[in-house]
Parts: sequence; structure tokens; C-alpha cells
Amino acid sequence: MKTFSGRTNATTNALDWVEESEEYDYHQEIARSCYADMLHDKDRNVKYYQGIRAAVRRVKARGEKVVVLDIGTGTGLLSMMAVTAGADYCYALEVFKPMAEAASTIVKKNGFKDKIKIINKHSTEVTVGPGGDMQTKANVLITELFDTELIGEGALPSYEHAHIHLVQKGCEAVPHRATVYAQLVQSEKLWSWAQLQPIEVSATHKLVPPPDVEGCAGAPSVCDVQLSQVSPGSFTPLGPLCTMFIVDFSQPVSSESKSYSRSFQIMTSGRAQVVLSWWDIEMDPEGTIICTLAPSWTYSDPKDYPWRDHWMQSVYFLPAERRVSEGEELSLTVTHDDYSLWYNLSNSAQNGRRESKWLRPSCSCQAHLVWTRPRFGELNDRDRNESYMCALRSVLKPGAVCLSVSDGSLLPMFIHMLGAQKVFALESSQMSRQLMEQFLEANSLNGAVKMLGIRPEELSPDDLGGDQVSLLIGEPFFSSSLLPWHSIFFWYCRTSLARVLQPNVTILPRSATLQMVGVEFQDLWRIRAPCGSCEGFDVEAMDVMVQKSLDFRESREAEPHPLWEYPCRALTQARSVMTFDFQQCVPAKPISSQGSVPLTRTGCCHGAVLWMEYRLTDDITVSMGLTGEVTEEGVCEWYPYRKQAVYFFKSPADCSGDGGATLSYDLTFDPSTGDINMDFEVVSP
Repeated sequence: MKTFSGRTNATTNALDWVEESEEYDYHQEIARSCYADMLHDKDRNVKYYQGIRAAVRRVKARGEKVVVLDIGTGTGLLSMMAVTAGADYCYALEVFKPMAEAASTIVKKNGFKDKIKIINKHSTEVTVGPGGDMQTKANVLITELFDTELIGEGALPSYEHAHIHLVQKGCEAVPHRATVYAQLVQSEKLWSWAQLQPIEVSATHKLVPPPDVEGCAGAPSVCDVQLSQVSPGSFTPLGPLCTMFIVDFSQPVSSESKSYSRSFQIMTSGRAQVVLSWWDIEMDPEGTIICTLAPSWTYSDPKDYPWRDHWMQSVYFLPAERRVSEGEELSLTVTHDDYSLWYNLSNSAQNGRRESKWLRPSCSCQAHLVWTRPRFGELNDRDRNESYMCALRSVLKPGAVCLSVSDGSLLPMFIHMLGAQKVFALESSQMSRQLMEQFLEANSLNGAVKMLGIRPEELSPDDLGGDQVSLLIGEPFFSSSLLPWHSIFFWYCRTSLARVLQPNVTILPRSATLQMVGVEFQDLWRIRAPCGSCEGFDVEAMDVMVQKSLDFRESREAEPHPLWEYPCRALTQARSVMTFDFQQCVPAKPISSQGSVPLTRTGCCHGAVLWMEYRLTDDITVSMGLTGEVTEEGVCEWYPYRKQAVYFFKSPADCSGDGGATLSYDLTFDPSTGDINMDFEVVSP
């Protein structure tokens, strides 16, 4: 069977389906799916082992043989823990075939082949009895089916089925129970990721969102983040941390939708906007072995915080913000279906028996379908908007014919409010075009900006009323972009539009530069670190997969990460490594760049970070990466609304910081694909 993967084509702004090699699933779907992070999560693994060992002891104390069911075994680690703890037999279920094959190899290598049976099926397809997948029902149930939202990987339906068909009544469960916590807060920073605010364009013009956008409940999905990187100073708690609900995994579980409400008094007046949420799991009935997702700022010593990326914390946005007063009695309600959660706020007296009537929020305005949450944050960023408006003012000339090329951009409205009379915008997406038309109507700009639903290569002077473009503008932003350089689709558009551009056309941005810095990650390196052993078990089969992925990636590609969530230190100076001149058309031949930069700080160089900086005018530049000077210690602050590219080295390099070691780079931009082939090497003196 052929395997295809989606790749962004920077030359067309489209998603191309590329046929991959037979090993693709191992490289991409396993090694890059946070298994390395889980295996390096010592806190998780220790707590699971303690809980499993205690459960096995309890069953043996009853004089029973210990039969374990491990649903979603992954590498087989928890099953091996169970047998090591004294379990007589273990059925380990893994639906993903390549992962099941890896687990079989790992189990065999560790000498557990006779006591662990790997079953390559979904738990709901497993049969019990003579001739079945399992000879008997299990009396110990072990699972790790949890995601940031707890239930997003189908934990509830899986538990529900297992208790009916696969485990004995009164079985031991590891984990034993889960508790979901939530806190109501005011946070302008987080709220800006959910709702667009009015934008001051000039002393006489303000761009306001359409009524449908202002009144929209927003996207229904959770926003999962490393909440430890959201400073407590950026939000105000309005209520106490509430225990919202508890799930006992040792008892029959229902996947039916249900609501839970918690009443509390408002601690301080403000605007209720956001719910911060996380969970913990107790591995034993007594609740003495706890694995928690509480963010680092809840710890008395943040250094004790166990970092992990496979589980994060949740941010939920209320359907509408609400003013609340100190001492006011309110009720926070969480509702879940079989895969997700959502929150509502009401007066305690009104809540009553209405819990079941809370409906899942959904977007009715299209904005939350067109724009991602980081995109909302970017559009609300005052400093960013001011940079663009200053740049637009400096290039706008009387009688200008303006054309905007970006996805779902507000620049066409900005430029008109600043004085441009002829403004056109290319919006090939019908949904995006409809959203922009809502903005035009809400701001009485109907007819002031003409939305053109055509691609750049299709544009003719007739579409522009017989004129030629004198001012071409873009952010650039394109919804299909994954890596920083994908946004130079703007350059390809500029090239396709050459026939409708005036000879002396002004282009904003004028150019883009690819920036690079060598870094030491505080924790992110764990997601790609080799995992040859874990808690005393050899998981070399996983290590081989990770190494294959690293070999594969190191010669071909970087990967996108929002680095504001992942602290790192710069070990080199930031370096401009490639320039793209938008004043000229895309060249026919590749652009190459080679060089090196000294490693001037002591540390372990895990990889290189790359990002784009756009030169809007001669004196205005906007960065999609570093947002300020690196501190003397190397601390970096990253632009929070775009992902940066991270190229992990196969072998991290320890550096003395004396400048003797260098980070060399060899980059080639292929104009036929829009991709950048790259190679890096740390060279010791």
C-alpha cells in the first residue's frame, strides 16, 4: 500500500500529496509522535511503575493470579513494568501496526516474550475466551490513553467497553482516578487569541470587527499550551482553583455527555474571559501516588516541575466575556462529550438543573474558521499593526493603485483608511473573501476595497479597471504555510503579477531575510533525544526509529515549533543567512549560502533555529523570530504568533563558549519547489 503525506508547496500555496517510502510511517508517525518525550518523562514513568507495583501486590494479596490488560501499549513499557512487578501475564493492545511491531521487538529483547502478548487491534475489536485474543478477562487494567484534555484520545469509550467486555468486575486500575481542575481568569493576552479587538488606524479611523464576529462563541476546540510559559503576571485569577469532576477508572465508565457545575465567589472584580485547566491522575486508591499537570508557577519551587510535551495544559475561551464583581456568586460549568470539554459561566441561582442544556460552542462568524488562534493574536498585536501602518504611510502616494496579496489580511482596509482610493485584494479562498466583506460592511467600506477571488497568475489589467499596480503589499501571511520560508509565496505572487505591475512599482515588504541562531534548549531537545533505556528497560527498537528519523530529517528538513513555549539559550549570535529580494522576480537558479558563526556561550548546542525577517521599508523591519536583543546570558524572546523552524542535530555538541567552536551552515533555496535544503555542523577547534 502506498503512503502519502501532505507537504506545503511554497510555489503554489497549496498542499501537495507526496508519495513516501515504505519506511515513512516509522520515520514520521512514530519517531515524531512524542514517544521519545514520554520515555524521557521520568516523573510519569516512576509514578506508573509505583502504581502498577501496588496494584499487582493488592491482587496477589487476594490470592489471585495477576492478568493485566494494557490498552494502547505503545512501546510496551507499562506491560514490562507489570511483569517486572510480578504480573503473571499481560495482554498489550496497540492498534497502530508499526508501533505494535516495535513493541514486539522491545518485549522480546527484554526477555518478556512468554509473558506479554502484543495484540495489534483496537480494544473494541478484542475477543475474550477460548480461541480469542485473550484467554480470560483481566483483573488489572493499565492505560495511558490521555491527552492534554484528558479524554481527547477516546479514553471514555475505551474504558466503557473494557469494563463491559475485557476486565473483571472490581478490577484494579492504573491510574485509579483522574481529577480535572479549572480556574476562571481575566487575561487580555490570552483573550486576544480568541476575539478581535478594534484597531486604531489613524486619529480619525478605527477598524472595528463585524457584529457577528464580536458576538461569536468562537472555535470549539481546546487551546493546548505550555501554560508554565504564560506568566502569572499576564492574567488575574477571578475565582479559586475548582475541582470540576473526577473519573474513577476502576469502576464502569460512561462516555455519555455530562455536565458538572461548581459554585464560587468572585475574588476580585474584572472581566471573566478565560478558563485555565489541567488534570492529575492518582495511581492508587489511596491517592498517595500522583502525577499532575499543574503548571510550574503552582510549585513552591518551579525547579521541581516535571516538563513534558505529550501532556500540556488547556486554555478554554468563554463564549463571551462578562464583567464580574468581587463577592458575586457564580457557577462554572464544564460539559464533556466522549472526546472533548467546554466551559460556561452562569449565575449560581440561575444554574439549577440546566447543566444538560449547555451546548458545545461553535463558530458562526467564519473568522474562527479562517484564522487560527495565533493569527487572532497577531492581528490584535498593537506594535505589529503600528509597524505596518507606519510603513504603509511612508510608501502611499497620491493616486496609488494598491494590490494586497495575503490570506485574510486587514492591510487593504488599513491602506484605504490611510488615504488610498484604489485598493484591490486577492483572496482566492471564498470563506476568507466572505469574512473580509463582513469587515468592509461593518466599517462602511463597501466598494472601497475590491475583493478579487482569483489567483495571481489569472489577474489582468481588466480586473483592475484597466490600471496597473503601483503599490503591491503583503504581510506576508498564508494559511497553508508551515515553515517560515513558506510565506515567500508572496515572492512567487509578485513574479506572476509582473505583467500588471508598473515598471516603478513599490513593493512592501521590499525583501526578506532568513535568520539563524544556534541554541541550547531547556527541555524541547527531549522530543528528539535517543531513548535506548527507560526505567531499567531496553527500548532500543524505539531508539533506532528516532535515530532513523534524525538521519532522515538532518539531511532534508527542519520542523516548526512555537518557541515562545519552549525556553532556550542562544549559543551564537543571530546571523542573516539568506536574502530574498522581492523587488526582483524569483530567479531561475537556486540561491546558495554557506558560512559559519562562532559558538560564543557555554552550553550544549541542540540545533539551529531559523526564522524570517521582513524589511517593509528602508527603516522598518518586522521579525517572525527573535523579538529583541539576546541577553548576555543568551536568553531569547520569540515572536508568539508564528512558528519558528528548528533543525535538531543528530548529535548535540557541548561547547566551551570560547569562540573556538563554530556552527557551519550550507543552505540552498530551490526556486522550483520553494524548499530550502540545509545542512549544519558544529566544528570543534
